Amino acid sequence: MDGKLPYEIPAEMRDFAERSVEQARKAFDGFIGAAQKAVDSAHGSAENARVNTQEATRKAISYAENNVAAAFELAQKLVKSKDLTEVMQHQSDFLKAQMATLQSQLKEMGAAAQDVATKAAESVSKAAKGR
Repeated sequence: MDGKLPYEIPAEMRDFAERSVEQARKAFDGFIGAAQKAVDSAHGSAENARVNTQEATRKAISYAENNVAAAFELAQKLVKSKDLTEVMQHQSDFLKAQMATLQSQLKEMGAAAQDVATKAAESVSKAAKGR
């Protein structure tokens, strides 16, 4: 005798092990598929967020340009003013116009932020349903 015992696995045990491995492989493949979908969805959401951030930045820059232009226009009017009454009138007109502009800008930014939040919620909802 060579000291080695024969190693035999009963057929039922072998079948059970093979089925278990196959089920584990399928479960893992399902997990990887779900992870890839989540990554794709996150990338899509990140891309949407990047685009929305760019739009908000462009809008903010546009607002700043308009506000600076209005300030320069005021400065020109002030320089050309003939007396203190005219200076005060220009200043008053400027403040009224800027308050209206600011209100409009805030309303637009609020609407844009709400739109971004709605789109983000829709993306998350779609991603969750896709799982």
